[in-house]
Amino acid sequence: MNEIVKIHIIDYGMGNLRSIQKGLERVGATAILTSDQDELASASAIVLPGVGAFGDAMKNLETTGLIDIMAEKVAGGTPFLGICLGLQLLFEESTEGGTHQGLGLLPGRVDKFPSSLGVKIPHMGWNELVFKEPDHFLLNGIETGTYVYFVHSYHAHATDTCTVATAHYGYEFPAIVRNEQGNLVATQFHPEKSSRKGLHMLSNFLKFTQKCIQ
Repeated sequence: MNEIVKIHIIDYGMGNLRSIQKGLERVGATAILTSDQDELASASAIVLPGVGAFGDAMKNLETTGLIDIMAEKVAGGTPFLGICLGLQLLFEESTEGGTHQGLGLLPGRVDKFPSSLGVKIPHMGWNELVFKEPDHFLLNGIETGTYVYFVHSYHAHATDTCTVATAHYGYEFPAIVRNEQGNLVATQFHPEKSSRKGLHMLSNFLKFTQKCIQ
């Protein structure tokens, strides 16, 4: 049986945080919503979720005073999971509603799917994953071609070295990314809404966290 692990979910007013909290609880974690600086500074693992506009999200994060703490925790090796908008915020900038600076924890930019692709925007629904790094811990027990649930109009341009998996919607885009250090991983899709396979990925993140804190 898994030892109970506390995973802190950053509450910055963007999206339905209860769904990811419930998903983590289902796989055996104690999931805590927080916007408290001291609480986050002592966290064993962090989740940055989000739904909404990039610029508003960065303003909210600045208001909480958590940006520097997140950067310090990632640099120090704390397990970190970004989800949907929480993936996009990790990059250097976004062109959503103008140009906005991101957290800069990953190299690259976030852009909208171009209308010239001839696909409906937002990209909403189930799509399959193509693995670029099949031995990544998040994909343990997951098969390439697994379908997961997306809701987004913007996506990241990531380097090959930090792309774990892609999906195709008009063209190929990053669906899972990571940092070089290996403790930060992020999904453009919603694992908490991706049925059994998505929950399995959350369980893999929990197991990774347990290894890190032993």
